[in-house]
Amino acid sequence: MALDLFACIAVSDYPAALEWYERLLGTPPTYVASDTEAVWELAEHRSLAVEHRPEHAGHALTTVFVDDLDSLVAGIAARGVAPANRETYANGVRKVTYRDPDGNEIGFGGAPL
Repeated sequence: MALDLFACIAVSDYPAALEWYERLLGTPPTYVASDTEAVWELAEHRSLAVEHRPEHAGHALTTVFVDDLDSLVAGIAARGVAPANRETYANGVRKVTYRDPDGNEIGFGGAPL
């Protein structure tokens, strides 16, 4: 079974969100779907989008598991975005959470050290 993922995050201020997500993800969107939606392809068939939908903004909880969490977090810090929270679970899995201007939570997880 093939699996694709398209996660969309509602935002209230599209231009501000676009700038913030470019800093978080380290690149401009892969493509702009419309005047109110931008999409980043994180991996083949796995995308993260932001869309101007103020009535739904601030409620997203998204986690992306990566193979090199420390390098990713260092790169994000170099672009001026600080994490809101860092956690290590009992099994050693780590998670670093960021909050966009609307309060949407974007987490990045990594395997135990």
